[in-house]
Amino acid sequence: MSNKQNAREAIVDTASRLFFTQGYHATGLNQIIKDSDSPKGSLYYYFPHGKEELALTCIHRTSEEVARKLRHYMEIGETPAQAVQNFILSMAKEAEESSFEGLVPFSFWVAAETSCVSDELRTACQCVFKDWQDVIAERLIAGGMEREAAADKATAVVSLFEGALLLALTYRNIQPLVTAAESIPALLL
Repeated sequence: MSNKQNAREAIVDTASRLFFTQGYHATGLNQIIKDSDSPKGSLYYYFPHGKEELALTCIHRTSEEVARKLRHYMEIGETPAQAVQNFILSMAKEAEESSFEGLVPFSFWVAAETSCVSDELRTACQCVFKDWQDVIAERLIAGGMEREAAADKATAVVSLFEGALLLALTYRNIQPLVTAAESIPALLL
């Protein structure tokens, strides 16, 4: 990997971490530059439109990472319910192993905070949730569920998952995630 790619990745990694832990508004570009050990020119070279463009990159990256994990579990699970349960339980395991560091519901750090900043950030957040819902809905449809019912159930699953993440973070306890996972079979009937 070239130094340019390393600098860009360092900036995105640092920005993601800071946005997750401090929030969008409390994270400044100077802190991102300092914490990523990148020259100021690098940030503006890769993200000429500044903080919002950087946040969009972080949003897309987070979306892709979660969708990739979700697709993985959808591919290996015997049933959609088992796949979603395993996905949620894997997040619980990651939360416990990391002592809840970096465990922040997407809706908490991005959707709620940045949706009022710009329509572009709000639209990006909508796309993230839609992408995750589509992964679940596609598996439900492949299993014979009607498209509209699958879309509704996928919305409920993502809502349950995001809410459970928020509770797990607040309580510093994986039980809300475990409870959410246990509720999935009834939800996906």
